[in-house]
Amino acid sequence: MGSESGVRARARHLGPGRRRPQVLDAALEIAVAEGIAAVTMAAVAERMQVTRPVVYACFADRVELLGALLEREEKYLIDGLREVLPARDVDADEAVFVAGFRALLVKSAARPAAWRLLYGNPDPAVANSFGRGRALAVERCRQLLRPTLRAWGIEDADRKLPALVELWVSAGEGAVRTLLTGEQDWTPEALGAFVGSAVYRALRHA
Repeated sequence: MGSESGVRARARHLGPGRRRPQVLDAALEIAVAEGIAAVTMAAVAERMQVTRPVVYACFADRVELLGALLEREEKYLIDGLREVLPARDVDADEAVFVAGFRALLVKSAARPAAWRLLYGNPDPAVANSFGRGRALAVERCRQLLRPTLRAWGIEDADRKLPALVELWVSAGEGAVRTLLTGEQDWTPEALGAFVGSAVYRALRHA
Protein backbone atom coordinates (compact mmCIF):
# COMPACT_ATOMS: atom_id res chain seq x y z
CA MET A 1 0.00 0.00 0.00
CA GLY A 2 2.83 2.34 0.88
CA SER A 3 4.53 1.61 -2.43
CA GLU A 4 1.39 2.41 -4.45
CA SER A 5 0.93 5.66 -2.53
CA GLY A 6 4.53 6.56 -3.29
CA VAL A 7 4.05 5.94 -7.03
CA ARG A 8 0.93 8.11 -7.09
CA ALA A 9 2.62 10.88 -5.12
CA ARG A 10 5.55 10.92 -7.53
CA ALA A 11 3.09 11.00 -10.45
CA ARG A 12 1.55 14.19 -9.11
CA HIS A 13 4.99 15.74 -8.69
CA LEU A 14 5.80 15.32 -12.39
CA GLY A 15 3.49 18.21 -13.23
CA PRO A 16 0.83 18.43 -15.96
CA GLY A 17 3.25 19.53 -18.69
CA ARG A 18 5.36 16.40 -18.42
CA ARG A 19 2.43 14.14 -17.64
CA ARG A 20 0.16 15.04 -20.59
CA PRO A 21 1.97 12.87 -23.19
CA GLN A 22 1.76 9.91 -20.82
CA VAL A 23 -1.95 10.51 -20.29
CA LEU A 24 -2.46 10.58 -24.06
CA ASP A 25 -0.41 7.41 -24.49
CA ALA A 26 -2.58 5.63 -21.93
CA ALA A 27 -5.76 6.91 -23.62
CA LEU A 28 -4.46 5.68 -26.97
CA GLU A 29 -3.79 2.21 -25.58
CA ILE A 30 -7.33 2.02 -24.21
CA ALA A 31 -8.91 3.35 -27.42
CA VAL A 32 -7.11 0.82 -29.60
CA ALA A 33 -7.78 -2.12 -27.28
CA GLU A 34 -11.33 -1.36 -26.21
CA GLY A 35 -12.68 1.46 -28.39
CA ILE A 36 -13.09 5.20 -27.94
CA ALA A 37 -16.09 4.73 -25.63
CA ALA A 38 -13.85 3.01 -23.08
CA VAL A 39 -11.61 6.07 -22.73
CA THR A 40 -12.68 7.76 -19.50
CA MET A 41 -10.75 9.77 -16.97
CA ALA A 42 -11.10 6.92 -14.48
CA ALA A 43 -9.92 4.31 -17.01
CA VAL A 44 -6.87 6.39 -17.91
CA ALA A 45 -6.01 6.90 -14.25
CA GLU A 46 -6.31 3.18 -13.63
CA ARG A 47 -4.16 2.34 -16.66
CA MET A 48 -1.48 4.75 -15.43
CA GLN A 49 -1.81 3.66 -11.80
CA VAL A 50 -2.36 7.21 -10.65
CA THR A 51 -5.24 9.03 -8.97
CA ARG A 52 -7.92 10.77 -11.02
CA PRO A 53 -6.77 14.26 -9.95
CA VAL A 54 -3.47 13.56 -11.74
CA VAL A 55 -5.39 13.08 -15.00
CA TYR A 56 -7.71 16.03 -14.34
CA ALA A 57 -4.66 18.23 -13.77
CA CYS A 58 -3.70 17.55 -17.39
CA PHE A 59 -7.14 17.74 -19.05
CA ALA A 60 -10.30 19.36 -17.74
CA ASP A 61 -12.56 16.50 -18.81
CA ARG A 62 -12.95 13.54 -21.14
CA VAL A 63 -13.95 15.74 -24.09
CA GLU A 64 -10.74 17.75 -23.85
CA LEU A 65 -8.69 14.58 -23.44
CA LEU A 66 -10.20 12.89 -26.51
CA GLY A 67 -9.83 16.06 -28.55
CA ALA A 68 -6.13 16.27 -27.71
CA LEU A 69 -5.64 12.58 -28.44
CA LEU A 70 -7.29 12.71 -31.86
CA GLU A 71 -5.46 15.94 -32.75
CA ARG A 72 -2.10 14.37 -31.87
CA GLU A 73 -2.71 11.14 -33.76
CA GLU A 74 -4.23 12.93 -36.76
CA LYS A 75 -1.11 15.11 -37.00
CA TYR A 76 1.05 11.99 -36.94
CA LEU A 77 -1.04 10.40 -39.70
CA ILE A 78 -1.08 13.48 -41.91
CA ASP A 79 2.62 14.24 -41.41
CA GLY A 80 3.34 10.61 -42.28
CA LEU A 81 1.30 10.80 -45.48
CA ARG A 82 3.10 13.98 -46.53
CA GLU A 83 6.42 12.27 -45.86
CA VAL A 84 5.66 9.16 -47.92
CA LEU A 85 4.12 11.09 -50.82
CA PRO A 86 6.84 13.63 -51.67
CA ALA A 87 7.35 15.33 -55.00
CA ARG A 88 9.03 12.94 -57.44
CA ASP A 89 9.84 12.38 -61.09
CA VAL A 90 6.85 12.66 -63.41
CA ASP A 91 7.76 9.56 -65.42
CA ALA A 92 7.87 7.28 -62.39
CA ASP A 93 9.05 3.70 -62.70
CA GLU A 94 8.23 0.64 -60.62
CA ALA A 95 10.98 1.39 -58.10
CA VAL A 96 9.29 4.70 -57.19
CA PHE A 97 6.01 2.98 -56.33
CA VAL A 98 7.76 0.22 -54.39
CA ALA A 99 9.71 2.82 -52.39
CA GLY A 100 6.52 4.76 -51.63
CA PHE A 101 4.60 1.74 -50.35
CA ARG A 102 7.57 0.58 -48.32
CA ALA A 103 7.85 4.02 -46.71
CA LEU A 104 4.13 3.98 -45.87
CA LEU A 105 4.34 0.55 -44.25
CA VAL A 106 7.53 1.31 -42.34
CA LYS A 107 5.79 4.41 -40.97
CA SER A 108 2.76 2.32 -40.02
CA ALA A 109 4.86 -0.32 -38.27
CA ALA A 110 6.77 2.32 -36.31
CA ARG A 111 3.61 3.47 -34.54
CA PRO A 112 0.84 0.95 -35.19
CA ALA A 113 -1.50 2.23 -32.45
CA ALA A 114 -1.91 5.58 -34.20
CA TRP A 115 -2.81 3.91 -37.49
CA ARG A 116 -5.17 1.43 -35.80
CA LEU A 117 -6.98 4.31 -34.13
CA LEU A 118 -7.47 6.45 -37.24
CA TYR A 119 -6.95 4.33 -40.34
CA GLY A 120 -10.36 2.99 -41.22
CA ASN A 121 -11.63 2.91 -37.62
CA PRO A 122 -15.45 2.74 -37.84
CA ASP A 123 -15.98 4.73 -34.63
CA PRO A 124 -17.80 7.99 -35.50
CA ALA A 125 -15.56 9.85 -33.05
CA VAL A 126 -12.55 9.40 -35.35
CA ALA A 127 -14.31 9.63 -38.71
CA ASN A 128 -13.39 13.27 -39.30
CA SER A 129 -9.71 12.70 -38.53
CA PHE A 130 -9.53 9.71 -40.84
CA GLY A 131 -11.47 11.59 -43.50
CA ARG A 132 -9.03 14.50 -43.49
CA GLY A 133 -6.06 12.13 -43.77
CA ARG A 134 -7.66 10.25 -46.63
CA ALA A 135 -8.62 13.45 -48.44
CA LEU A 136 -5.00 14.59 -48.22
CA ALA A 137 -3.80 11.26 -49.63
CA VAL A 138 -6.30 11.43 -52.51
CA GLU A 139 -5.34 14.99 -53.43
CA ARG A 140 -1.61 14.29 -53.22
CA CYS A 141 -1.93 11.15 -55.34
CA ARG A 142 -4.02 13.07 -57.86
CA GLN A 143 -1.31 15.75 -58.15
CA LEU A 144 1.39 13.13 -58.63
CA LEU A 145 -0.51 10.83 -60.97
CA ARG A 146 -2.03 13.29 -63.45
CA PRO A 147 1.26 14.30 -65.12
CA THR A 148 2.58 10.75 -64.77
CA LEU A 149 -0.31 9.27 -66.76
CA ARG A 150 0.27 11.82 -69.49
CA ALA A 151 4.01 11.07 -69.52
CA TRP A 152 3.19 7.39 -69.87
CA GLY A 153 0.90 8.15 -72.80
CA ILE A 154 -2.18 6.65 -71.10
CA GLU A 155 -5.18 7.12 -73.36
CA ASP A 156 -8.05 9.21 -71.95
CA ALA A 157 -5.95 9.91 -68.86
CA ASP A 158 -8.16 12.63 -67.34
CA ARG A 159 -11.25 10.44 -67.37
CA LYS A 160 -9.38 7.50 -65.84
CA LEU A 161 -7.56 9.60 -63.23
CA PRO A 162 -10.18 9.51 -60.39
CA ALA A 163 -10.58 5.73 -60.62
CA LEU A 164 -6.83 5.17 -60.69
CA VAL A 165 -6.25 7.49 -57.74
CA GLU A 166 -8.88 5.58 -55.76
CA LEU A 167 -7.14 2.31 -56.68
CA TRP A 168 -3.81 3.69 -55.47
CA VAL A 169 -5.14 5.08 -52.18
CA SER A 170 -7.26 2.01 -51.46
CA ALA A 171 -4.26 -0.22 -52.08
CA GLY A 172 -2.34 1.76 -49.46
CA GLU A 173 -5.16 1.37 -46.95
CA GLY A 174 -5.38 -2.33 -47.65
CA ALA A 175 -1.62 -2.76 -47.29
CA VAL A 176 -1.65 -1.00 -43.89
CA ARG A 177 -4.50 -3.21 -42.67
CA THR A 178 -2.76 -6.34 -43.95
CA LEU A 179 0.47 -5.42 -42.20
CA LEU A 180 -1.18 -4.53 -38.90
CA THR A 181 -3.16 -7.76 -38.68
CA GLY A 182 0.14 -9.66 -38.70
CA GLU A 183 -1.64 -12.74 -40.02
CA GLN A 184 0.55 -13.45 -43.05
CA ASP A 185 3.94 -12.65 -41.52
CA TRP A 186 4.66 -9.78 -43.92
CA THR A 187 7.48 -7.34 -43.30
CA PRO A 188 6.94 -3.70 -44.35
CA GLU A 189 9.67 -4.09 -46.97
CA ALA A 190 8.31 -7.30 -48.51
CA LEU A 191 4.67 -6.17 -48.49
CA GLY A 192 5.63 -2.75 -49.84
CA ALA A 193 7.51 -4.36 -52.71
CA PHE A 194 4.60 -6.66 -53.53
CA VAL A 195 1.84 -4.05 -53.39
CA GLY A 196 3.93 -1.28 -54.92
CA SER A 197 4.80 -3.48 -57.87
CA ALA A 198 1.18 -4.55 -58.34
CA VAL A 199 -0.11 -0.96 -58.21
CA TYR A 200 2.55 0.22 -60.67
CA ARG A 201 1.59 -2.47 -63.18
CA ALA A 202 -2.11 -1.69 -62.80
CA LEU A 203 -1.58 2.04 -63.33
CA ARG A 204 1.01 1.68 -66.08
CA HIS A 205 -1.23 -0.48 -68.21
CA ALA A 206 -4.55 1.24 -67.50
